[in-house]
Amino acid sequence: MGDWFEQNGALLGLALLDGIASAALIFMVAVGLNLVFGVLRVLNVAHGSLFAIGAYAAASIGLFFTSAGLPAWASLPALLLAAMIVGLVLGPLIERLLLRRIYSEEPVLQLLVTFALFMILEDAQKLVWGVQPVSFSAPVSLMGTVDVPFGADVIPYNTYQVILLPAIAVATLIGLALFLRRTLTGRVILAVTTDREAATAMGIDARKVYLLTFTFGAMLAALGGALSTPTASLVPGIGASTIVLSFAVVATAGLGQIEGAALTALMIGIGRSIAVTFQPELEVVVPYLIMVAVLLVRPQGLFGVVETRRV
Repeated sequence: MGDWFEQNGALLGLALLDGIASAALIFMVAVGLNLVFGVLRVLNVAHGSLFAIGAYAAASIGLFFTSAGLPAWASLPALLLAAMIVGLVLGPLIERLLLRRIYSEEPVLQLLVTFALFMILEDAQKLVWGVQPVSFSAPVSLMGTVDVPFGADVIPYNTYQVILLPAIAVATLIGLALFLRRTLTGRVILAVTTDREAATAMGIDARKVYLLTFTFGAMLAALGGALSTPTASLVPGIGASTIVLSFAVVATAGLGQIEGAALTALMIGIGRSIAVTFQPELEVVVPYLIMVAVLLVRPQGLFGVVETRRV
């Protein structure tokens, strides 16, 4: 075992760093998906398309800023701007024109409707951005690299992935937890999540809560996509692969669990990265092996609670 670590220590360190960066992006999408489900009780398959559109929008805005001669540091605000535009435009449109009509429908129908929306948005991406790869790596180049010690090795790694992405994910988790528990709006959202009928009877406008929650969830998905833009080449289908991983995180953590999504995203991100490094043929199945292992022991998810069904 000692010889193995001596020979593969640097590779293992790289895999862990890759896994942490990947987990940060997966968490951004999964926590938005979990938040939307916790309040609206709609499992939104089209959440992956919001990730992809956020990524493409970030690349487009970033490339526009570059062509306009703006300084290199402007590439970072471009990512946030893209997420805000996508969330504030598509979030209210989807909630008001589509989801509001199916809240009282069966879960299967809700799933089919959001899947249809996912397919429509996937085709819309191809019409707007085409099928050729799109890339925008200015933020990574701007931030440079940092040396990360790992045992006897020192691993050079780009600062954007090893520091900025995890920092944003942690800030999102803490900020979301404080918002939900320490602010009046957050407590209203939790009230609707806990008992929609009682909250409505107390005078809370559930429709406004739904709109606010879905818009915020859309912004989180778009932010995850925007943050992934500098480290990946954008091609059709990125939304599908991301939503599948997000579903794995949500199912493993437990539906509606915000904090649990952080730990399960880390487990799946690191597990998948280690598989890519040492056993590439297992990359696809590792997230689902983790999910199945957890659900066999705790069917409600790692942090989920058993709920009684009201009739």
